[in-house]
Amino acid sequence: MSDATKDNAAFPPEGTRLFDAHCHLDFMTNATEVAEDARKIGLSILATTIGPEGYRSLAHVLANQPNVRVAPGLHPWWVADGRADGRAVDAACSLAEGSSWVGEVGIDLSPHHVPEGSRDIQAQAFERVCQAAARSARKSGSPTVISIHSVRGATLALDILEETGCLATCRPVFHWFSGTSDELTRAVRSGLWFSVNEMMLKTRRGREYARQIPIERLLT
Repeated sequence: MSDATKDNAAFPPEGTRLFDAHCHLDFMTNATEVAEDARKIGLSILATTIGPEGYRSLAHVLANQPNVRVAPGLHPWWVADGRADGRAVDAACSLAEGSSWVGEVGIDLSPHHVPEGSRDIQAQAFERVCQAAARSARKSGSPTVISIHSVRGATLALDILEETGCLATCRPVFHWFSGTSDELTRAVRSGLWFSVNEMMLKTRRGREYARQIPIERLLT
């Protein structure tokens, strides 16, 4: 079963008890084994990727795993330092337009993570992916899920989501939210979802943010 075909199947499948909303199976040499072990315990997985090549490889390896959806991604670190060039951005947009699941994409403006002066190239790439995701949602008639990496860039990410129509047509999910309190308030009011992991809950601010997120939009 291709990943595009699986998009049209019920997900999570019947019998699922847990859902991992952001997992990098593309970093694992034993992705098939991990996916199968997850299936046995009733765990479904959104497998985010960092670029088109990783997506294609993982989607092929996990094509027969009913508990996994593989999302085409374009990680902002790779965009910022040039590992994801113009052809990669084009490919990511093409893949996003044919999928109901997109990620990991986003904006990272931390000097610890990306080169100085990469804001504009990140914003342009993220805007293009969001436009593709919105087109996919309009064509399919169902919201495209977008898993978003945002470090010191939540306001810019929210602006782009709004301008591209993703707030209206897609289901954007902030992964490991670390923005300001005002940005969290705006994101909640804009209808965003949030995936919360162990690292976020290790900080006092992260735990307080988790308490402020509407429970129906809180993912693990």
